[in-house]
Amino acid sequence: MHEHLLLILGLLLVVMLLVMLAQRIKIAYPIFLVLAGLGISFIPGVPVLKLDPEIIFLIFLPPLLYEAAWYTSWNDFWKWKRTISLMAFGLVFLTSIVVAFAAQSIIPGFTLALGFLLGGIVSPPDAVAATTVLKGLKVPKRTIAMLEGESLINDASSLIVFRFALAAVMTGIFSMQEATGQFFLVAGMGVLVGIVGAHIFYAIHRFLPTTPAIDAALTVMTPYILFLGAEHFHFSGVMAVVSGGLFMSFRAHEIFKTGTTRINMKGVWNTMIFVMNALVFVLIGLELPDIINGLGETSLMEGIKYGLIISLIVIVVRLLWIYPVAHIPRWVSKKVRQDPSPGWKNPLIIGWAGMRGVVSLATALSIPVMMNDQAEFPLRNLIIFITFVVIFVTLVFQGLTLPLIIKLTKIGEIDPILPSHEQQTGIQIRLDHLAVDRLNEKYEKSLTGNSLVGNLKENLQNDIKLHESHLSSLEMCTNRQNDLKEYHEIMLDIFAIQRKELFRLKREKLFSDDEIRKAESQLDLNELKITGNTHL
Repeated sequence: MHEHLLLILGLLLVVMLLVMLAQRIKIAYPIFLVLAGLGISFIPGVPVLKLDPEIIFLIFLPPLLYEAAWYTSWNDFWKWKRTISLMAFGLVFLTSIVVAFAAQSIIPGFTLALGFLLGGIVSPPDAVAATTVLKGLKVPKRTIAMLEGESLINDASSLIVFRFALAAVMTGIFSMQEATGQFFLVAGMGVLVGIVGAHIFYAIHRFLPTTPAIDAALTVMTPYILFLGAEHFHFSGVMAVVSGGLFMSFRAHEIFKTGTTRINMKGVWNTMIFVMNALVFVLIGLELPDIINGLGETSLMEGIKYGLIISLIVIVVRLLWIYPVAHIPRWVSKKVRQDPSPGWKNPLIIGWAGMRGVVSLATALSIPVMMNDQAEFPLRNLIIFITFVVIFVTLVFQGLTLPLIIKLTKIGEIDPILPSHEQQTGIQIRLDHLAVDRLNEKYEKSLTGNSLVGNLKENLQNDIKLHESHLSSLEMCTNRQNDLKEYHEIMLDIFAIQRKELFRLKREKLFSDDEIRKAESQLDLNELKITGNTHL
């Protein structure tokens, strides 16, 4: 027991050191961790790692999806829903079909059902890999929104394809009509479970006397309960987590009322997600020796050859699919033409960002060892090895070359977007006007009887004229405890209505969700300065 604990702690320490090294040499850490894990696995004496797919699906996948959904802009998701759906569903199905027929034709003993099984495994790009590689690079907001939206739901579509293909291999029976109906049932009911479950947690957060620590703990529990609840009824746990995460994120201003709660929760989630993201990528590299040992009759060179061919197919299919998706709707719809054209650069970057990751590997490893008749599952080890090669090629090759492509294309913003500082100024002006109106309507007596409140109004009016932020300069030293207490109460009241105003701004779609989120974080910090509430 102690040895296992020491091994886990040692692995975590190594992962942290590798992430710091990746940042030092300026390589996206998912790429570096896979390479490092691969190198570590061949060091003599290092234990051979056997990755349990249940750990990935039950421990890692729910919180990673939930966090991605939480920080996804609902406005952007809905605006680009057509493109996102065609990528998350249409591209997954097309990739599965092309891979299925290609694998059947080039790999001896591969049936069409096994081909669809492989296609379902390698079709979804990894969310973490793409966003991490693109972090810090100058790419259009539209590109990020589409990649994030795709990554939220493509796992669900690929896992459903995998399930039906696995059933076809195990039973020898496949009905397209039944599979189509089951697909909509599984996905739709997954969404329903997610929304119902999210409403339950919404009520707990909003109406029960929680604390910041309890709120943070509940948010960690939420994705697991949504995922397991949906999977228990054989619905899509992925869709349950994503739909629940989007709902809870949209209603966050109602259920997390204090800055202490939000700051505490953000710290918990940032740490947890960082550790999980880093750990899963190094696990991919460490898994290779066990995968190679299981190849059996297939030679290593044959496995690499098949893996490279499938890798080329998934890359080419994605690029060929992206351009029609980006441009054909503009030819047939006047409404679509109202948005600026994506040109050729944006589809190229989206197409090249299709890096596969840990979900594909976990899905491959979840293939049962034995069939229902107790015979060995056909070509299981070869499927797993091909999956690893596809992950390695797309993650390392595409991941390392993606920044170069972005630099060479010199892509800029496609849609007319105000610079960040202008958006922040516009948001702050709205909040300042709201604060002045609140003072005039509710605190008229305090304006004349309390010098701090009077100074507050004067500061607000001056800052509106100057288009500058005011909140960080409002703390004033005083010995008049009654005035200070009243001033704090007024400020907390103003912060509360300003948060509601930020929610209205989000619905008006005048400013980006990222900038509104920054303004909300600043309100949390300002509130914390007044309350000094660091108790959980």
